[in-house]
Amino acid sequence: MFKRKTLIAVFWATAVSLILAACTPQTEAVPVEVTRVVTETVTVEGEPVEVTRVVTETVVEAATAVPEPPARKDLIVCMGQEPDSLYTYGSSLLASSTIQHALFEIDYSNLSYGYQAHGLESLPSLSNGGAVLNEVEVQEGDLVVDVAGEVVELAAGDVVQTSDGEEVTFDGTPLTMNQLVADFTMKPRVWADGTPVSAEDSVWSFMVDGDPDTQTGKFTIDRTASYEATGELSTRWTGIPGFMDSLYFTNFWEPLPQHLWGHLSPAELITAEESTRLPVGDGPFKIVEWTAGDSIRVERNEHYYRAAEGLPYLDSVTYKFIPDTNQLLAQLLSGQCDIGTQDGINESQSPFLIEAEENGLLSPYFQTGTAFEHIDFGIDPYGAYAESRPDWFEDVRVRQAMLMCTDRQSMVDSILYGRTEVIHGYVPTVHPLYPDEGMTEWPYDVEAANALLDEVGFVDSDGDGLREYYAANAAGGDASWDGTPFSVVAMTTVANDMREQIMQIFQANMAECGIQIELNFPPASEYFADGPDGPLFGRRFDLGLFAWLTGVDPSCDLFRTSSITGPIDEGLGGWGNVNNTGWSNEAFDAACTQALSSLPGTPEYEEGHKEAQRIFSQEVPILPVFLRLKVAAARTGVVNFGVDPTENSELWNIFEIDLEG
Repeated sequence: MFKRKTLIAVFWATAVSLILAACTPQTEAVPVEVTRVVTETVTVEGEPVEVTRVVTETVVEAATAVPEPPARKDLIVCMGQEPDSLYTYGSSLLASSTIQHALFEIDYSNLSYGYQAHGLESLPSLSNGGAVLNEVEVQEGDLVVDVAGEVVELAAGDVVQTSDGEEVTFDGTPLTMNQLVADFTMKPRVWADGTPVSAEDSVWSFMVDGDPDTQTGKFTIDRTASYEATGELSTRWTGIPGFMDSLYFTNFWEPLPQHLWGHLSPAELITAEESTRLPVGDGPFKIVEWTAGDSIRVERNEHYYRAAEGLPYLDSVTYKFIPDTNQLLAQLLSGQCDIGTQDGINESQSPFLIEAEENGLLSPYFQTGTAFEHIDFGIDPYGAYAESRPDWFEDVRVRQAMLMCTDRQSMVDSILYGRTEVIHGYVPTVHPLYPDEGMTEWPYDVEAANALLDEVGFVDSDGDGLREYYAANAAGGDASWDGTPFSVVAMTTVANDMREQIMQIFQANMAECGIQIELNFPPASEYFADGPDGPLFGRRFDLGLFAWLTGVDPSCDLFRTSSITGPIDEGLGGWGNVNNTGWSNEAFDAACTQALSSLPGTPEYEEGHKEAQRIFSQEVPILPVFLRLKVAAARTGVVNFGVDPTENSELWNIFEIDLEG
């Protein structure tokens, strides 16, 4: 025992001495030539005499200790996909925007169902004076937005909203309408080549975005009266009369380096190497290398306008492209990656990530996102399909009962390991516009569900375990269907494990309420095809599972009567529209329209959205299931990294991500 303790003590003493030696700056004795003045007393002819002289001699001195330079901070990010372009208007891939955040300053972020200024001094609002509503006179031929949200050249018969909030039909007499104006001021930013960023760079970006050769959506462009520079760093956006854009405070166009790209046409910018592969930006990093099929490397931009703050913290970032999820996770564990992004990791890896977290190997990030799974009711089928079956879902009580019969928490626990939440409408409970009161949050209650179906009159009259349809009790029923078993088809996309699991649980749940579910998994291309061909958006289905997105603006427009998919000449929203259930509710339409025609920050906007949700939760036009997850992971020592519900890329703040230890 004594010898073992002695050996351990010797080991630690040796280890400590080696560590101290490694940490102590090394010095080396070097010869140095020194010149000095010397005064000494000598004897001359028997008398002492002071003599001063200059003496040069070589001495050995220790060199001044030079501290070791700080260790480099080189982050390695492993992604599931390689960008197709780094040009702002050349790609819609998440992989592209993830790397663009390193190269271009982020003007504003979209965190936690809100917006925050970054490269801008502030976001304009009616309350801070950065935005104003002007009353302007409009006359025949002027571009305006009508009450349906469409851009029109004002003509007799057009219905518009006047500045006092009234809806009027234009008869040729000039009207007064509201026109929204917003002012933006950039922080004094610098391009990576040392050239200052100017407001003209933003205006040029607007012009490029609006060009027909630039393959971007033109919704806001088409509703913009003007976008102009008002100073070296300031711009002004003016909407056309009647355009009440709820996101007006984001109508700032990301600057592009006109001094470098101005010689290229919008069409050439889509393919030019200087804009797509090696762009010069104004962000915290500059690109130094793109190895196709392997990686992109960026290094600290010495001209970054926040460099005096010590930003970015990292010296470099290498983005590696690893499409195989198992390989990506293996490299995370082995230290070959510091971060694994959400495009390379999904919910199916949750058990592995949870175990790795429990063993201190990785830090997984599970965040509810903006996509929510839901099962839609075919409330009002279209055409011949409406005649091929009873109106199972027209009575709201049937929809309510089926919701109460569905064990959604079991789906959350078994499919997503309890890491997400049940959703009660089209907005999650954490959304700032989720109603504080008045929402109907239906519980899982099989007994209550069966009682409600009994009340409707769909009963099991022959004892085979299935309820039957009886027109005498069904809303608007057809007696020719009396005695038809409650057996319907539930559809979702093929080869989607998560959705197949949802449907299997749903099928078992419905059996407890006397409803037979037949499962059908068509290819996505067939399932999501526009009507009249596709079953979902052709309104030729019983039940359909898929996902919609929510966001800062609650998506009530998905469910308005005007959004019902079907032929325009029949007064419907057109094939390719979004309301596939056929549900129509006048009170919901009014509340949603009020919200969509008002601006954020106003009582009308907030109350309109909340009232629409209250009606929706009671009427149950869809069966909301749960929020999808965003999943990412990082090694210990990665600082300031996280995943947000509404900010698409988890690397939006690459300028402040750091490595410790």
